Amino acid sequence: MTDDDLLPEEVRREMAVGPGRTARTRRELWRRKALWIGVWLVFLSSPVHDLVSGRHTSAGTAAGSLGLAVFVSVYLALLFRDMGDAPYPRRLVVALIGSMAALAVTLSLTLGAPWLGLFCYVSVACGMVLPPRAAFWAIPATAATMMLVGLRTGVEQAADLLVLVLLIGFAMTGVSQLVRTTIALREARATVAQLAANEERLRLARDLHDLLGHSLSLITLKSELAGRMLPEHPEKAARQVADIEQVSRQAMVDVREAVTGYRRPRLAAELAGVQVALAAAGVTAHVPAEPDLDGVPEESESALAWALREAVTNVVRHSGARRCTVDVVRRQTLDGPVVELSVEDNGSGGPGTGPGNGLTGLTERLEKAGGTLEAGRTRHGFRLVARVPAGTGADIGSPA
Repeated sequence: MTDDDLLPEEVRREMAVGPGRTARTRRELWRRKALWIGVWLVFLSSPVHDLVSGRHTSAGTAAGSLGLAVFVSVYLALLFRDMGDAPYPRRLVVALIGSMAALAVTLSLTLGAPWLGLFCYVSVACGMVLPPRAAFWAIPATAATMMLVGLRTGVEQAADLLVLVLLIGFAMTGVSQLVRTTIALREARATVAQLAANEERLRLARDLHDLLGHSLSLITLKSELAGRMLPEHPEKAARQVADIEQVSRQAMVDVREAVTGYRRPRLAAELAGVQVALAAAGVTAHVPAEPDLDGVPEESESALAWALREAVTNVVRHSGARRCTVDVVRRQTLDGPVVELSVEDNGSGGPGTGPGNGLTGLTERLEKAGGTLEAGRTRHGFRLVARVPAGTGADIGSPA
């Protein structure tokens, strides 16, 4: 038994898929950063157009290009590093923002009003990397600095950018807070999962202690009695040995039941985990509400839970589907009432032409519970249907 077995079902499923929308590779992480940061580079159109327009001398164009390259490099380095696992120290962050502001002032004063758009980047940087209290002062200060520079270069252009600089800066403050909160929640979730694993480990240890403590003490006592009775009273010693055998067999049954109940999945918990797993994988999920399983044997419920877990794991990992529908209903068949679980997606069904180890093991598990498994490609994707014996009743679930 590993630590993952001790985690709550929802946490284990999310960890198996990859918590949330977290990037799985460094390449994917850099792609997301580039997409998020690069969208703001649209404000460079005015400075670039000004450079290629021929309004400035060759020296002025070269100096402006160099200054713009340094400005963009500092901006990208600041935001890329801040969105990673090891942001710059606070003093270096302040120094880099100050250098961006100085470059924006210098380039705007020397090359004209088209360069006032650089203050948008200064505002974005302030909102993203500074603490909220510092950002609430730095963003208005950036807007005020731009207006002062605009008095020398172009008041109308500065006035047009004023509201944008303020809004974009404070919007990035909210985004930054949301990112920090998400990171804190992810860390808290990991901590809760670890505490839950520790608590389950302690609970299992307590259960085993309670189950085995009495039995082992009784076995020890009867063994000592049998040893003392053996020379003179072999019949009484034989009875003690028979009692020892009975107690040991009962202890094995108790331990087996405890471990089986501990590891047995529940369908309601699996349905809740499915919703989280599919959402985290970007799959549109149609999952039934918590079903009423009154009268359904625990073995049947457990088999369906295993089937649901395997099916959704295949959807997330192999199918490439964008939509998945889960349905749980009770049907009357010629062999008697059954509970039917169906999982259908619009994906490719995964690699390979035959059933994998997961479906093979799942078929064997369902057969032990008296159930059946059907799985195969459909016209629009892939469908898995698992059926297990159940009591009488009406439908117990429908897509939500």
